[in-house]
Order: sequence, then C-alpha cells, then structure tokens
Amino acid sequence: MKSDRKLKNLTLTGLMAALITLFTAYIAHIPVGVNGGYIHLGDSLIYLSAAILPMPYAMAAGAIGGGLADLLTAPMWAPATIIIKILIVLPFTSAKPGILNKRNLIAPVIAMVITVAGYYLADVILFGKEAAFLVSVSSNSIQGIGSAAVFYILGAALEKSGIKRLCK
Repeated sequence: MKSDRKLKNLTLTGLMAALITLFTAYIAHIPVGVNGGYIHLGDSLIYLSAAILPMPYAMAAGAIGGGLADLLTAPMWAPATIIIKILIVLPFTSAKPGILNKRNLIAPVIAMVITVAGYYLADVILFGKEAAFLVSVSSNSIQGIGSAAVFYILGAALEKSGIKRLCK
C-alpha cells in the first residue's frame, strides 16, 4: 500500500538523517583550518540515502542531518550546508535497480564538485577569497574522495543485503 511505502520512506529518512548527523559531527570528524570547517564521512551516508530513497526524502535526510551536525559543531556553516547537501543528492538515482548502478558510480564525483564549489563560495562569503581557496578546496576534495570510497564500500555491502528491495 502507498501509506506503508510512505511510512517506510519517512522512517528511513529519519534514521539516515540521524546517522548523517552522527557521522558528520562526531564519527571521523577532523577539524581543518581556523574557519570552523571539518572533514567528515557524513556525505557517504547522504550518497547512500540518495541511492536508496526517493529524491525528496534523500534531500530531507541530507539537509536535516548535515544542518544538525553544523548546528552542533560549527553553526555559521549551517545555511550553506543545508543548500549544498540538498544539491549533492541530485546526481544520484534511486529509480534504477541496485545501489551501485552506473549513474550512482559516477554521482559521487559530481557531488564532490558541487561540494567543493559550494563550500568555496560559502568560504568566500564568510572569510574572503584569499583565505578560502587552499583550505576549502583541498579539505573538501579530501572529504569527497573519502566519502565516495565509503559509499562504494557500504553500497556494495548493502547491495548484497537486498536493502533496496525493502524500501520499495
């Protein structure tokens, strides 16, 4: 039934938002520079959400999870984070079979470009162009590569578990 599917999606959205918050704010949270930024693996769970959940639910999980993590650790970044986390869901699809389908194998690279560009722009607005480039681009590139690797590993493991079938 449609209401059962909606309830499953809402429940999984809440669970993923909580995990994104934990993995962003506390688990493998590495502060970078003096601007309050940090490297984390929360994006890998946003990618996973985007590969499993319908897009509006994945966007909500990313925005809520990332936004809460920033409110807990570096509140000045929360507005930018909410926008960026919504945008990094766009390259992914949950409509195709499997978590690691062709589109979702390429999507983390596009999401990393969105992340790097988005946080660079936010850095420029908050701190100025000179301070932004090296710290922002390098740390967000490292984060993107790490998040992609964790997404591929988790995606392969969850692919075998059949979790995507349970979400339909």
